[in-house]
Amino acid sequence: MKYVIGVDLGTSAVKLLLVNQAGDVVQEIAKPYPLIQDKTGYSEQDPKVWVDQTVAGLSDLMKDFDQDPKDIEGISFSGQMHGLVLLDEHDEVLRNAILWNDTRTTEQCQQIYDRVGESRLLDITKNPALEGFTLPKLLWVKEHEPNIYAKAHKFVLPKDYLRYKLTGKLQMEYSDAAGTLLLNVSEKSWSKEICYLLDIDVNLCPELIASHDEVGEVTLEIAEKTGLAQTTLVFAGGADNACGAIGSGILEDGKTLCSIGTSGVVLSYESSNDKDFAGKVHYFNHGAPNAYYTMGVTLAAGYSLSWFKEVLAKEESFEKLVAEVGGVPVGSNGLLFTPYLVGERTPHADAAIRASFIGMDGSHERKDFVRAVMEGITFSLNESIEIFRENGKVIDTIVSTGGGTKNEDWLQMQADIFDAKIVKLSSEQGPGMGAAMLAAYGCGWFDSLRKCADEFLHVDKEFLPNEENVSMYKQLFEMYKSVYHSTKQLSEGLLAFRK
Repeated sequence: MKYVIGVDLGTSAVKLLLVNQAGDVVQEIAKPYPLIQDKTGYSEQDPKVWVDQTVAGLSDLMKDFDQDPKDIEGISFSGQMHGLVLLDEHDEVLRNAILWNDTRTTEQCQQIYDRVGESRLLDITKNPALEGFTLPKLLWVKEHEPNIYAKAHKFVLPKDYLRYKLTGKLQMEYSDAAGTLLLNVSEKSWSKEICYLLDIDVNLCPELIASHDEVGEVTLEIAEKTGLAQTTLVFAGGADNACGAIGSGILEDGKTLCSIGTSGVVLSYESSNDKDFAGKVHYFNHGAPNAYYTMGVTLAAGYSLSWFKEVLAKEESFEKLVAEVGGVPVGSNGLLFTPYLVGERTPHADAAIRASFIGMDGSHERKDFVRAVMEGITFSLNESIEIFRENGKVIDTIVSTGGGTKNEDWLQMQADIFDAKIVKLSSEQGPGMGAAMLAAYGCGWFDSLRKCADEFLHVDKEFLPNEENVSMYKQLFEMYKSVYHSTKQLSEGLLAFRK
């Protein structure tokens, strides 16, 4: 039996999957690491820790592997997007990586709009300037740490740095490059225009490669440390959302993913680069060859439910908390919730807006609030789906992953609010599986990623929309959308009273 390894470099841990040719996860290992948050809005990590924990995970995996190490034919990567890793002329790290969830760069985002122009930025990168992206971080270092910036020779993203340390080869692949605001997404090349307008040396940008490209083999040093064979082929990999799409089979038009984790993502496959969403949703290069994906984000999806639990049901399990929601009618007995606990991303890029319960009265019980939170999260995700549909996309089948699959009432709720068939996969490994599939495809096990998905991914259950519920939810959705505009000024006024 032959094997591949998928490495998912997340924000809190690196996760490794050993996958065989049938798509079975033979072994799974996770190694945690901390965030560095010295100031409000700052979020950093030491890239060395990523490497150390990945090597430790690979070593543990190989200790339990009782076959020939050469049977592990390939390894590939998924990784957290947007993080800035600055390297000097010797490819040594100059400072801690600034992560995707770091929000210090509001002024730099405005500088990008002032110098490039909002319309021109969307023409080139297909995305607005947001604090999470890489380019604002690069400009922040240039302004606030000029001595470090002067030593910078290249920048890469987190999983690209990890791959470099395993192979000695330094590149960035397209799906991650699309999240930098420096890539011309349609042309798949670095934008010399943006670099010129912002006085950035285009040579800081590394060589570009495709997600399934073979970049080399593991180095002798890594082979000796981990027990891997030095013949193990290494493939470029992709951004976490691109790999999550691959690992969920979002590999053809009409296929859409709804992933509910701490944040929530609605991601849809795009076969072309010529659609215009006016920056309302993200538009990135896919990890699949010559493909793209559009994506909307709810910042506090699963976080809204975990917040509710921590505040009002700290000692209970999630299973007990949501056990009664099936007995609560559509609309939670007249209670609406907007999940703006940390602001919102899609369709409102608004850091000041805050969450609301609307319609509370003395008859409401805790189970009404729980269902309202779950409905509110789903309404927020539906705003992304609405944008897709308004731009001509047909969305009739949605693969649901993450916390939203843990409760069948919530899966039915998604079917009714999204008015689409909801598919739950039998095995849910997301980005790590997507990375493993890129390695399997790169090793030549399959002619295409779609054939790999047919072999590796299987449907567990399907949920069809209930027409009566669909009708009621359409009315409620219109009410939900009005809450943002009705509470925006109130949220801004209350900022002065927050500690």
